[in-house]
Amino acid sequence: MNQLASSVRVDVKTAYIETQSSPDEDKYLFSYTITIHNLGNEDITLKSRHWCITDAEGRKSEVHGSGVVGETPTIKPNSSYEYTSGTVLETPLGVMEGSYTMTDEQGQEFKAIISAFRLSIPGLLH
Repeated sequence: MNQLASSVRVDVKTAYIETQSSPDEDKYLFSYTITIHNLGNEDITLKSRHWCITDAEGRKSEVHGSGVVGETPTIKPNSSYEYTSGTVLETPLGVMEGSYTMTDEQGQEFKAIISAFRLSIPGLLH
């Protein structure tokens, strides 16, 4: 991991959206709120995202795209950027992980890794 990547911390909070889910149809909607912290000394800009989403049956889907929620935010030193998005799984349990492609003030690209996090309906023991 290069020095720039270590200057980024990603925190995740997840929630099961019961009102928009249909377990009878194998449709489980989860939201995730991401907070990206810039712990470094210069502005960084989020350019793109890559997600790998795996459900409890081992089905994988990948998502690639520019920015997040229609934005390519620039995050100042010692500040953070937060957004909420969502995904639908066919099972009540799954895992997401991925990375953001970021650039520094000189335009140098680096990856900020998003560690695996769990998506599950409340009370599910696995």
